[in-house]
Amino acid sequence: MKKWLLGLSALVFVSGCTSMPEEGSEGLTVSAAASLQDAMSEIEEQFEAETGIEVTFNYGGSGSLKQQISQGAPVDLFISAAENHFDDLVSDGVINESDSVRLIANELVLIVPRDDFDIATFEDLTEAESLSIGTPETVPAGQYSQEVFEELGIWEELQEQIVFAKDVRQVLTYVESGNVQAGVVYHSDALAGDQLKIAATGDEEWHSPIVYPAGVLSGAEHAEDAAAFLDYLQSDEAMAVFEELGFKRLN
Repeated sequence: MKKWLLGLSALVFVSGCTSMPEEGSEGLTVSAAASLQDAMSEIEEQFEAETGIEVTFNYGGSGSLKQQISQGAPVDLFISAAENHFDDLVSDGVINESDSVRLIANELVLIVPRDDFDIATFEDLTEAESLSIGTPETVPAGQYSQEVFEELGIWEELQEQIVFAKDVRQVLTYVESGNVQAGVVYHSDALAGDQLKIAATGDEEWHSPIVYPAGVLSGAEHAEDAAAFLDYLQSDEAMAVFEELGFKRLN
């Protein structure tokens, strides 16, 4: 089992990089957390129909996206799944705080294959042969998962079982394919899985608040379009999509 886990982890490391946006791309370029992919697909269609502004998305782990932006990737708008990665860019002057918002929230859930009846709580993971979470350094869901495990006192015990993934969508794939017995993802991602079920929901007191900040980059090539899209993301139409797909409004 350990050799198999190491092999799969190596595969994750090789394939875990997101692609950089191309210089001079037409239309607005948005780098967004992978967990937003389904919601953004619907919202993009609505926005383009109403405004005629084309949007190109670059999805990945928020930490990896932050690194790309820090290295000069031609991005107009950044939507992170964690405030720490976003705040780093604000501190560096890459994003102006006045051009940013706290957009939506999410929950952390434990997922298992649909026919699994053995794992019903986060504590049950100590009995699992394998589980997957996002790499904590670059994937906020993985960071939150580590916080939960540390709060429950099982982080060290789980080290041999964990297969780290490049983003939450890869965790879904591992669980649905049966490559691991369980995974930890956002509630919104769990709703997108057909061959899995939610075994438990993490207590909000076990981890940092799961908030998605969004902001226009200071050097955005399409700053006006980016500001228009950011405004649209806060509209009732966009929020209805977010809520339908498992995200939460911020009070």
